[in-house]
Amino acid sequence: MITEAKLEEMINQAKTSTKQRKFKQSIEMIIVFKDIDVKKGFALNEVVQLPKTSSPATVCIMATGDMGQKAKEAKADAVVGSEELDRFAANKRASRKFINKYDFFLADTQIMPVVGKVLGQLLGPRGKMPTPVPFNASVESFLQRFRSSIKVRSRASLAMSCKIGDESMENADLAINAHAVLSAVEKKLPSGEKNLKRVIIKTTMGKPVKQIEEVRKKNA
Repeated sequence: MITEAKLEEMINQAKTSTKQRKFKQSIEMIIVFKDIDVKKGFALNEVVQLPKTSSPATVCIMATGDMGQKAKEAKADAVVGSEELDRFAANKRASRKFINKYDFFLADTQIMPVVGKVLGQLLGPRGKMPTPVPFNASVESFLQRFRSSIKVRSRASLAMSCKIGDESMENADLAINAHAVLSAVEKKLPSGEKNLKRVIIKTTMGKPVKQIEEVRKKNA
C-alpha cells in the first residue's frame, strides 16, 4: 500500500497546484479498484474514524426519554423524538431536507423500528441508516466517534471518493487521514491490496494528482 510519505507528497502537489479560491477547499481522495466483479454485488458502506479533523461531522440523534436528554446535554447537532418523526411521516419534502442536513444519524434501539418505518426509504439509499445506540451506552462517546468520522461508500462501481480534510490542515495530518481510509478500505476488498489500482488526490476545484509512482513511470 502507498505510504504516508508518498501520500503527503501528493497532497502537497495538489494544494500547491490549485488556484486560491474564496472558500476553503476540501481535500479529496479517490480510490480506483481493479479485478473486482461489480456485478456480484460488490459494495462499500463503512464509517471510518479520521485521526485528524478540522471540522466535525454533523450528528443527529433520534431518541426519547433519558437518552434524548443525554443527547441534548452532550450537545448533539439535533435531537429528534417521536413527535418529530410523526411529522416527518406526513411530509416527505421536510424529511428529505432534514436527512440532507446531517452527516450521521444515531438512534435509540427502542425507536429504531419507528425510524425505519418513517424514514427508512429515504435514509437507506443515501447510506444514512442510523447506528443503534444501546440504552446503557455513553452517548457522548458515540458523538465523539462519529464527529471525527466520514462515510466511505461505493456501490457497483470500481471507484470511490471521500473527503479527508481541507486545505487549512497540515499536509502530514491529511496524509495520516488518507492512510487510515486506505487501510480501512483495503480490509474490505476481496483480495486486499491487490484490488487497489490507483490513488488520486485533489482539491475541490483543482486538478487530480495521480499516485506519484505512476506519474514518474509515465514521464520516464
